[in-house]
Amino acid sequence: MKLSRRTRVAAAVAGAASIALLASACSSGGSDEGSSDEPITLTVTTFGTQGLDDLYAQYEADHPNVTIKATNIDTGGNALTDWQTKQAAGAGLPDVQAVEEGWLSKVMQVSDSFTDLSEYGAEDTADQWVDWKVKQATDANGRIIGYGTDIGPEGLCYNGALFEAAGLPSDRESVAELFGGDDATWEKFFEVGNQYKAATGKAFYDQSGFVWNSMVNQLPEGYYTSDGELNVEGNKDLEERWALLAQGAADGLSSAQTQWDWGGGKAFTDGSFATFVCPGWMLGVVKGQVEAGGGDATTGWDFADVFPGGAANWGGAFLTVPTTSKHPKEAADLAAFLTNAESQVAAFQAAGTFPSNIEAQSDAGVTGESDLTAFFNDAPVGEILAARAEGVVAQYKGPDDSVIQEQVFGPSVQELDSGKADGPTAWNHAIDLLHELVSE
Repeated sequence: MKLSRRTRVAAAVAGAASIALLASACSSGGSDEGSSDEPITLTVTTFGTQGLDDLYAQYEADHPNVTIKATNIDTGGNALTDWQTKQAAGAGLPDVQAVEEGWLSKVMQVSDSFTDLSEYGAEDTADQWVDWKVKQATDANGRIIGYGTDIGPEGLCYNGALFEAAGLPSDRESVAELFGGDDATWEKFFEVGNQYKAATGKAFYDQSGFVWNSMVNQLPEGYYTSDGELNVEGNKDLEERWALLAQGAADGLSSAQTQWDWGGGKAFTDGSFATFVCPGWMLGVVKGQVEAGGGDATTGWDFADVFPGGAANWGGAFLTVPTTSKHPKEAADLAAFLTNAESQVAAFQAAGTFPSNIEAQSDAGVTGESDLTAFFNDAPVGEILAARAEGVVAQYKGPDDSVIQEQVFGPSVQELDSGKADGPTAWNHAIDLLHELVSE
């Protein structure tokens, strides 16, 4: 689930709506068979770094009658606010709407306002994607409302040059062993962080918010139980992890960076921190931030096949077709194209978005060399992500999951990083916000 800066007011206004939208015809399943020759414009709304830009041009070249007008919103949280606002108004939604895993449950509350893609071939091609991805996009009535794009298995990004300067191992295999390999724990992560801090006097990770998100996502049940019950207050697993996070912040391991900013990328190049939690899609973000900060592959960033606490998934998206689309058939054809095996390979090479398409996962374009592998010290990025995907179980995300992550725990995480509150105090503040913002 991507974190973002969102106002409490915007979420409250947008989340209050449950609007019945106009129904329209559904869409096609991924080829141009039967497509109209009438010139049309298809609008697409995505978010973050999804690696789709070059694919739009390819689709337009193959479909001369289609013009694609794409809008990319900076973060998943801001994209959620945008979707909710337009959903509430019953107008303004695009032909193809990207939906983030973290707010899929909210989408499912109004699933009848999205085209049932199974009527146009999605059911027949469902075995092309990992099964849990298809299940996530299937509503209570068996309607498939989205084609899966990426999944977010997590590995650990680290700066090998900074590790070496701190007297720590710097090659990928030794780094994986340093954190415990297959038995890596968060306790060990913070222990190594304290070793790094003692040797350098500097922070170990960029900020506590992303670490907390990863801690929550890898639990069998997060902010909600698997049957949809709120699962925060009194949750011992969350409380124990919060205590570890709070101690790490108190020990000075967090650089207290601003999420999605990092000083315009400078914090990735000036030694402000040495590790970064990395789902596949985040690799493209890291590369972009390093380059924005004036760095390149020689800055020292690498990618290790290890993650504290074991397998974890953060994020992943779906492409849906709202029923308000005037061109639902063509819109669904575009969504199917953007998520087929070849396209997911291209998206991975552009942005590190690890495919949910099974064929794409083993494609040489994913497992082999790319701009990303070259940037991350020739790390076998695709192979590492495939290994990190083993054991991932899709966690149920409740309707206010992203609100809890960003608006309930977001301020408390900042309190930890700023030193304004200790762990128990910040936790209690989060629970107060939970009662204020989220209905049982």
